[in-house]
Amino acid sequence: MSTFITFEGGEGSGKSTQARALHRHLAGEGVDAVLTHEPGGTPLGTQVRRWLKREGAVDPLAELLLFNASRAQLVANVIRPALERGSIVICDRFYHSTVAYQGYGRGLDMELVSAINDLGSQWLVPDLVILLDIDVERGLGRKRLKDRFEHEAHAFHRKVRQGYLEMAEADPQRWLVIDATLPRKRIERAIWQRVRGLAAGVR
Repeated sequence: MSTFITFEGGEGSGKSTQARALHRHLAGEGVDAVLTHEPGGTPLGTQVRRWLKREGAVDPLAELLLFNASRAQLVANVIRPALERGSIVICDRFYHSTVAYQGYGRGLDMELVSAINDLGSQWLVPDLVILLDIDVERGLGRKRLKDRFEHEAHAFHRKVRQGYLEMAEADPQRWLVIDATLPRKRIERAIWQRVRGLAAGVR
Protein backbone atom coordinates (compact mmCIF):
# COMPACT_ATOMS: atom_id res chain seq x y z
CA MET A 1 0.00 0.00 0.00
CA SER A 2 1.52 3.34 -1.07
CA THR A 3 1.42 6.40 1.18
CA PHE A 4 1.82 10.09 0.38
CA ILE A 5 3.14 12.33 3.19
CA THR A 6 3.67 16.08 2.87
CA PHE A 7 5.48 18.53 5.14
CA GLU A 8 4.17 22.06 5.52
CA GLY A 9 5.09 25.13 7.53
CA GLY A 10 6.15 28.73 7.43
CA GLU A 11 9.66 30.03 6.96
CA GLY A 12 12.21 28.67 9.42
CA SER A 13 9.90 25.93 10.71
CA GLY A 14 12.41 23.15 10.06
CA LYS A 15 10.12 21.14 7.80
CA SER A 16 12.86 20.34 5.27
CA THR A 17 15.12 19.03 8.06
CA GLN A 18 12.31 16.85 9.39
CA ALA A 19 11.37 15.58 5.92
CA ARG A 20 14.97 14.42 5.42
CA ALA A 21 15.04 12.85 8.89
CA LEU A 22 11.85 10.89 8.20
CA HIS A 23 13.24 9.68 4.89
CA ARG A 24 16.41 8.45 6.63
CA HIS A 25 14.35 6.71 9.30
CA LEU A 26 12.21 4.92 6.74
CA ALA A 27 15.27 3.86 4.73
CA GLY A 28 16.82 2.54 7.94
CA GLU A 29 13.71 0.43 8.50
CA GLY A 30 14.01 -1.03 5.01
CA VAL A 31 11.02 0.89 3.67
CA ASP A 32 10.95 1.96 0.02
CA ALA A 33 10.62 5.74 0.37
CA VAL A 34 11.08 8.66 -2.03
CA LEU A 35 11.90 12.20 -0.87
CA THR A 36 11.12 15.17 -3.10
CA HIS A 37 10.23 18.85 -2.74
CA GLU A 38 8.31 21.78 -4.18
CA PRO A 39 8.95 23.75 -6.22
CA GLY A 40 11.56 21.48 -7.75
CA GLY A 41 12.18 17.77 -7.95
CA THR A 42 12.41 17.84 -11.78
CA PRO A 43 14.51 19.90 -14.22
CA LEU A 44 11.47 22.06 -14.99
CA GLY A 45 10.68 22.46 -11.30
CA THR A 46 14.25 23.47 -10.50
CA GLN A 47 14.10 26.24 -13.08
CA VAL A 48 10.72 27.42 -11.78
CA ARG A 49 12.16 27.46 -8.25
CA ARG A 50 14.92 29.82 -9.39
CA TRP A 51 12.39 32.16 -10.99
CA LEU A 52 10.17 32.21 -7.91
CA LYS A 53 12.86 32.57 -5.24
CA ARG A 54 14.90 35.40 -6.74
CA GLU A 55 14.27 39.05 -5.98
CA GLY A 56 11.81 41.00 -8.11
CA ALA A 57 8.09 41.47 -8.45
CA VAL A 58 5.99 38.48 -9.56
CA ASP A 59 2.25 38.84 -10.09
CA PRO A 60 0.30 36.64 -7.62
CA LEU A 61 -1.56 34.89 -10.44
CA ALA A 62 1.74 34.18 -12.19
CA GLU A 63 3.03 32.73 -8.89
CA LEU A 64 0.00 30.48 -8.64
CA LEU A 65 0.43 29.19 -12.19
CA LEU A 66 4.19 28.71 -11.92
CA PHE A 67 3.91 26.70 -8.71
CA ASN A 68 1.31 24.49 -10.32
CA ALA A 69 3.32 24.02 -13.51
CA SER A 70 6.16 22.72 -11.36
CA ARG A 71 3.70 20.60 -9.36
CA ALA A 72 2.14 19.00 -12.44
CA GLN A 73 5.55 17.93 -13.70
CA LEU A 74 6.54 16.57 -10.28
CA VAL A 75 3.33 14.57 -9.91
CA ALA A 76 3.61 13.12 -13.42
CA ASN A 77 7.34 12.30 -13.32
CA VAL A 78 8.08 11.50 -9.68
CA ILE A 79 5.18 11.23 -7.25
CA ARG A 80 2.63 9.13 -9.14
CA PRO A 81 5.18 6.62 -10.51
CA ALA A 82 6.56 6.10 -6.99
CA LEU A 83 3.10 5.68 -5.48
CA GLU A 84 2.12 3.25 -8.22
CA ARG A 85 5.05 1.00 -7.39
CA GLY A 86 4.04 1.02 -3.72
CA SER A 87 6.53 3.48 -2.23
CA ILE A 88 6.03 5.98 0.55
CA VAL A 89 6.47 9.44 -0.97
CA ILE A 90 7.56 12.35 1.22
CA CYS A 91 7.16 15.79 -0.32
CA ASP A 92 8.51 18.98 1.24
CA ARG A 93 5.51 21.25 0.45
CA PHE A 94 2.55 20.47 -1.80
CA TYR A 95 -0.67 22.27 -2.72
CA HIS A 96 -1.46 23.32 0.87
CA SER A 97 1.51 25.69 0.57
CA THR A 98 -0.18 27.34 -2.38
CA VAL A 99 -3.42 27.74 -0.44
CA ALA A 100 -1.50 29.27 2.47
CA TYR A 101 0.82 31.56 0.50
CA GLN A 102 -1.14 32.55 -2.60
CA GLY A 103 -4.61 32.17 -1.09
CA TYR A 104 -4.32 33.43 2.49
CA GLY A 105 -1.09 35.39 2.04
CA ARG A 106 -1.62 37.03 -1.36
CA GLY A 107 -5.39 37.15 -1.11
CA LEU A 108 -6.17 35.36 -4.37
CA ASP A 109 -9.69 34.01 -4.76
CA MET A 110 -9.83 30.68 -2.93
CA GLU A 111 -12.03 29.01 -5.54
CA LEU A 112 -9.50 29.95 -8.22
CA VAL A 113 -6.60 28.67 -6.09
CA SER A 114 -8.46 25.41 -5.45
CA ALA A 115 -9.29 24.88 -9.13
CA ILE A 116 -5.72 25.50 -10.29
CA ASN A 117 -4.34 23.34 -7.48
CA ASP A 118 -6.61 20.49 -8.54
CA LEU A 119 -5.16 20.64 -12.05
CA GLY A 120 -1.57 20.94 -10.89
CA SER A 121 -1.84 18.11 -8.37
CA GLN A 122 -3.98 15.99 -10.71
CA TRP A 123 -6.42 15.63 -7.78
CA LEU A 124 -3.80 13.83 -5.69
CA VAL A 125 -4.45 14.28 -1.95
CA PRO A 126 -1.84 13.54 0.76
CA ASP A 127 -2.61 10.77 3.24
CA LEU A 128 -0.84 12.72 5.99
CA VAL A 129 0.09 16.41 6.23
CA ILE A 130 2.70 17.27 8.87
CA LEU A 131 2.59 20.94 9.85
CA LEU A 132 5.58 22.37 11.71
CA ASP A 133 4.07 25.42 13.36
CA ILE A 134 6.17 28.34 14.59
CA ASP A 135 5.70 31.98 15.52
CA VAL A 136 6.45 34.20 12.52
CA GLU A 137 9.14 36.31 14.19
CA ARG A 138 10.94 33.29 15.59
CA GLY A 139 10.81 31.40 12.30
CA LEU A 140 12.11 34.29 10.22
CA GLY A 141 14.81 34.89 12.82
CA ARG A 142 16.22 31.44 12.04
CA LYS A 143 16.86 32.35 8.40
CA ARG A 144 20.24 33.80 7.48
CA LEU A 145 19.92 34.09 3.71
CA LYS A 146 16.47 35.34 2.77
CA ASP A 147 14.73 34.79 -0.56
CA ARG A 148 11.86 36.81 -2.08
CA PHE A 149 9.20 35.21 0.12
CA GLU A 150 11.18 35.59 3.33
CA HIS A 151 11.54 39.33 2.62
CA GLU A 152 7.76 39.73 2.72
CA ALA A 153 6.27 41.74 5.61
CA HIS A 154 5.51 39.92 8.85
CA ALA A 155 1.81 40.57 8.23
CA PHE A 156 2.00 38.40 5.11
CA HIS A 157 3.61 35.54 7.03
CA ARG A 158 1.02 35.81 9.81
CA LYS A 159 -1.71 35.31 7.21
CA VAL A 160 0.16 32.26 5.89
CA ARG A 161 0.43 30.79 9.38
CA GLN A 162 -3.23 31.43 10.07
CA GLY A 163 -4.12 29.72 6.82
CA TYR A 164 -2.19 26.62 7.78
CA LEU A 165 -3.79 26.46 11.21
CA GLU A 166 -7.28 26.84 9.75
CA MET A 167 -6.67 24.06 7.22
CA ALA A 168 -5.36 21.78 9.97
CA GLU A 169 -8.34 22.52 12.20
CA ALA A 170 -10.75 21.73 9.36
CA ASP A 171 -9.21 18.27 8.70
CA PRO A 172 -7.65 17.03 11.98
CA GLN A 173 -7.50 13.37 10.98
CA ARG A 174 -5.26 14.15 7.99
CA TRP A 175 -3.09 16.80 9.66
CA LEU A 176 -0.47 16.38 12.38
CA VAL A 177 0.43 19.75 13.93
CA ILE A 178 3.71 19.93 15.84
CA ASP A 179 5.27 22.81 17.76
CA ALA A 180 8.38 23.57 15.70
CA THR A 181 10.15 25.12 18.70
CA LEU A 182 10.45 21.71 20.39
CA PRO A 183 13.87 19.98 20.35
CA ARG A 184 14.63 18.46 16.94
CA LYS A 185 14.82 14.86 18.19
CA ARG A 186 11.53 15.21 20.04
CA ILE A 187 9.88 16.37 16.81
CA GLU A 188 11.40 13.41 14.96
CA ARG A 189 9.96 11.00 17.54
CA ALA A 190 6.50 12.56 17.34
CA ILE A 191 6.50 12.26 13.55
CA TRP A 192 7.75 8.68 13.62
CA GLN A 193 5.08 7.69 16.14
CA ARG A 194 2.44 8.80 13.63
CA VAL A 195 4.17 7.41 10.52
CA ARG A 196 5.34 4.00 11.69
CA GLY A 197 1.88 2.47 11.39
CA LEU A 198 1.69 3.66 7.80
CA ALA A 199 5.20 2.35 7.11
CA ALA A 200 4.33 -1.13 8.36
CA GLY A 201 2.09 -1.71 5.36
CA VAL A 202 4.79 -0.73 2.82
CA ARG A 203 7.61 -3.07 3.80
